Amino acid sequence: MSILSKLPFHDEAAAFEYLEKTLWPDGPVCPHCGTIGTATKLQGKATRMGVWKCNEKECRKQFTVKVGTVFEHGRIPLHKMLQAVYLLCCSKKGCSSHQLHRILQITYKSAWFLSHRIREAMRDGTLAPMGGAGETVELDETFFGFQAGVNKQVRRHGGQFRNIVMTLVARGGSARSFHIEGTTLGQMLPIIRANIQRETAVMTDEASWYKPLGNEFASHNAVNHSAEEWARGAIHTNTVEGYYSIFKRGMKGAYQHCSEKHLHRYLAEFDLRYSNRSARGIEDTARTAIALRGIVGKRLTYRAPDSAAAG
Repeated sequence: MSILSKLPFHDEAAAFEYLEKTLWPDGPVCPHCGTIGTATKLQGKATRMGVWKCNEKECRKQFTVKVGTVFEHGRIPLHKMLQAVYLLCCSKKGCSSHQLHRILQITYKSAWFLSHRIREAMRDGTLAPMGGAGETVELDETFFGFQAGVNKQVRRHGGQFRNIVMTLVARGGSARSFHIEGTTLGQMLPIIRANIQRETAVMTDEASWYKPLGNEFASHNAVNHSAEEWARGAIHTNTVEGYYSIFKRGMKGAYQHCSEKHLHRYLAEFDLRYSNRSARGIEDTARTAIALRGIVGKRLTYRAPDSAAAG
């Protein structure tokens, strides 16, 4: 028996019930007027599954739990969409669209777009700064793939113009990654300031752009990788290096290709899994529920005027 058949969203009715309990812990929420707990569930042979009707006099509109989420207007059955979230959350290095296509028995195009909807749900730009008194945050940057518009000749000769990813990892805690334009202090410092508390101890490598951090935070220590120094007691960046090890193996092994305009979503996916890993007591089903709580208030369409849309 497949593990998917044992999940709490193994069929369509169970999927609606599970998502309603996850997103509406205090009762149904009308996406049109915002009223909580006053809607009535419609039943009958001619009624679509999961339809509610708001009882507010000025509203009286019908809705389902998918309205106002990344799953709105989705033509894939809800239980398959939830199973896709589970598959992306339970695999340490990700689950490719081809895998989703084969496992869920949907088209590759549908699987690709669904996976990007899920990654959009995993993005969270409202997090409080990391760290604090007595805590340590490691910083590092890496290069991945190539920027859009770079020709093959430059790629073959190992040219520059590669995408830069900066990651902050709290020891024993969460990770946050950013696709940045360059490694100048002016480009990196605003992100670092906004995401790390001033009372935090910061660890980096010997890169020159990190040197001013000692004036910004409680302390700043660095290891000299160019001299093959990897640690001096508690001074190291092995935690963030471990994050990059998982990220690169997943991107090269499971996904193999990622365009620049979608990189921020892949980073959100790896951040969510790392920040809610088993070592922190969060297992697959709980991780899935955390990802699902991010689906509200977000939309993603095939065609949109800006680069944030799936192409």
